[in-house]
Amino acid sequence: MTETSASARLRWRVVFALLGVGILLALAGGYAWWRVWRKPNVVASPLGPAYLYIHTGAPFEAVLDTLRRQELLHEPGTFAWLAQRRGYPAHIRPGRYRLDFGLGNNALLDKLLRGEQDTVDFQLNAFKYKPQLVRQIARQLEADSTALRRLLQDNGWLQQRYQLDTTTVLTLFLPGPYRLVWNTSARQFLDSAAATHRRFWNAQRRRQADSLGLSPTQVHVLASIVQRETAMPQDKPVIAGVYLNRLRRRMRLQADPTLLWAIGNFGVKRVLNKDKLVDSPYNTYKHAGLPPGPITSANRQSLDAVLRPAAHQYLFFCARPDRSGYSDFAETFAEHKQNARRYQHTLDSLKIMR
Repeated sequence: MTETSASARLRWRVVFALLGVGILLALAGGYAWWRVWRKPNVVASPLGPAYLYIHTGAPFEAVLDTLRRQELLHEPGTFAWLAQRRGYPAHIRPGRYRLDFGLGNNALLDKLLRGEQDTVDFQLNAFKYKPQLVRQIARQLEADSTALRRLLQDNGWLQQRYQLDTTTVLTLFLPGPYRLVWNTSARQFLDSAAATHRRFWNAQRRRQADSLGLSPTQVHVLASIVQRETAMPQDKPVIAGVYLNRLRRRMRLQADPTLLWAIGNFGVKRVLNKDKLVDSPYNTYKHAGLPPGPITSANRQSLDAVLRPAAHQYLFFCARPDRSGYSDFAETFAEHKQNARRYQHTLDSLKIMR
């Protein structure tokens, strides 16, 4: 073998070695790039997609801490490295972000940088007192409970913004489904409730209220009483008609649910004479007309029952003794006393004293 051929072989070995090293480096670099940018990094959850909650004003360290603490990522370190390179710490957007299994760092950062947060769908349940509303919202949204309580007690602000006061503001809320972004503030939530309220009170419903001689707020107040009186859809327009008949005749409403609101105990099954002595503007046995505000947040069915009441001459009603939830109606007090005696006898037989 000549010296020239040996040198050529050596050169080729070197070339192949360098080529192999280059390929290995390229593969390593490609893997590193894929691992940081594209590799699925969101941890699979047996309960479905995970959610990352980023509070308003949260720094990057808090976001990383949440990801680590809740074990949402396989490799938080690669996410942190890429986030720094893409400038995410300076552009953090609060919200509730859905983290689907298989999402890589780059795709996740695209979502976070664009603020593509998931909306929160929740059911606003009927409530009787403001603290119950505040607790419901605090469980669903970022809205600060202290800020919400303060706004609900700010008479001047409520008058200016919604033409309501601290008592009638409860007519602003319609129970039912709501869809909002998680980082909705207390003020934004109230504005959203007001927008839902405006959509409900269309021109037709306003005309119906006018024909009854009632304002929308008064309709809410009366509907709240109807709602507490019965859960039976068939009875609601009839009961609404009873109360409207009494209002037209300037009779006191004598609505038991308003007494329960005044004494703060809706668990009472039997209203006693002493309850009728409670000193409260919500005592409709003492005070004529509607109470100053609603005793619960009236739903659409109860509101429409007031707006489209049954036409009749009934002035009284009483729960049926069969405890079916329906009511017996009467035009005269004598007939009503008979209905009431039958119901009281049922309570006595069941030993329900309160």
